[in-house]
Amino acid sequence: MAFPDWPVYLLCIASICGGFYICRFPKCARKSAWKNSLIGKLMARTEKPLFWIAYSLYTRTKLGYIFHKRQMRKARERYPTGHSRTQPTIINGIKIIPVPILSDNYSYVVIDTASNTAVVVDPADPQPVQACLEEEGAALQAVLCTHKHWDHSGGNRALKRRYSSCRVYGNAMDNIPGLTHPLSDKDTIDFGTRLHFRAFFTPGHTVGHMIYLLDGRVIGGPSSLFSGDLVFLSGCGRMFEGNASTMLSSLDTVGSLNDDTLLWPGHEYAEDNLLFAAEVEPCNVVREQKLQWVQQQRSQRLCTCPSTLAEEKQYNPFLRSHSQDLQGALGLQQKQDEDWTSYRARVLEELRRRKDIFKDR
Repeated sequence: MAFPDWPVYLLCIASICGGFYICRFPKCARKSAWKNSLIGKLMARTEKPLFWIAYSLYTRTKLGYIFHKRQMRKARERYPTGHSRTQPTIINGIKIIPVPILSDNYSYVVIDTASNTAVVVDPADPQPVQACLEEEGAALQAVLCTHKHWDHSGGNRALKRRYSSCRVYGNAMDNIPGLTHPLSDKDTIDFGTRLHFRAFFTPGHTVGHMIYLLDGRVIGGPSSLFSGDLVFLSGCGRMFEGNASTMLSSLDTVGSLNDDTLLWPGHEYAEDNLLFAAEVEPCNVVREQKLQWVQQQRSQRLCTCPSTLAEEKQYNPFLRSHSQDLQGALGLQQKQDEDWTSYRARVLEELRRRKDIFKDR
């Protein structure tokens, strides 16, 4: 899931309870006790009150950043070279480098090799991002931040301090750390003559979530979509700060883009997402072929992005709420007085509900 991991709950609940629950158990028994506890079961579902206490603490207090720093330290120790092995994609002199961050996040360094101008998307950990920039000899011009969650925005301020001319873009509604240039829906941002981005306002995961489209027409290639926690390979983000209708509108924004658009998501969730998709569309041949490829990639710790939107429209259930096969698999039918958009929102809501409880996610 995009946010938060189980330790976030533990941190936040411990802060509320003064660590009482944890301290009642011997150290060796804490992990299993947590998993089997009433608190653990409550926190497994986003509609539970304790979840929203934890979420508020994570997004609105210093506890969230403290936890994020702890997660950075742990990830650097566990994955000294990153959680996945990645390769740059070069499109007519524009280099896109996925940078593995934390336990399953991706930041992206986008470089115009002709001018060594660089833009970074969602630099959760500034250390590997800075190392990438230095290795490439690129000058950072800006941070494009999709949303406020620390696993996407945690390095904004550090990079801004390190690179004095660096600007931080995002939506003002989302309280982006270090924000200098607020954006609205369909704003364009240009860096030099070849890095042309368009921002789209896509609320649902958070109230101010944005996605960024790198225009491929300028460079004679496909466009690239940096989707944050809106869309993943065969998945979508949780609806933390929006309802199904809001999220559907945001997903339809993605669905309206050209089929050859490359999708660069914020997390490495491909295998889990495709396994879930197999449950709701078991006869989808394209999905099965993609799953086999993804499992081969992940067996070697290889990155699974990018996919294309043409692919996603064939196997990503969250982009297929219009599909009668999917609706039938979910046991849903359009009501007599229900308009098409409302019905599709109900399909999306049921999909997200099932994904939320799929293998404890």
